[in-house]
Amino acid sequence: MNPVPSVVPRVVLVVEDDDFIRMLAGDILQDEGFTVLEVATADEAWPILESRSDIGVLFTDVNMPGHMDGLALATRVAERWPRIRLVLTSGRQGLTDDEVPDHGRFVQKPYRQRDLVSAISHAG
Repeated sequence: MNPVPSVVPRVVLVVEDDDFIRMLAGDILQDEGFTVLEVATADEAWPILESRSDIGVLFTDVNMPGHMDGLALATRVAERWPRIRLVLTSGRQGLTDDEVPDHGRFVQKPYRQRDLVSAISHAG
């Protein structure tokens, strides 16, 4: 009997305060067949998370302006929506995958396309 392959969630919410990096990540993921939603802060991400049930992956920068940073956002998402896979990134600090809530992944900036896609595909 063959194991059932895991299904990679196709909708990714990208949370990144740097416009260029957010656009680049969005383009990379769209080219790989993902549907991408993009916002600049965790504060902007929260209402989208509350209003949509199809988000499968949260890809967020750790360091962002606003009331919560990306790590706090990921922690809250893991508690409220445990089905959403988590991928965090930062150019300022390094985290191990073990430090990402809910068995998520960490991708160090600057990241390569294949590293981002692999992390999104294997998160959670």
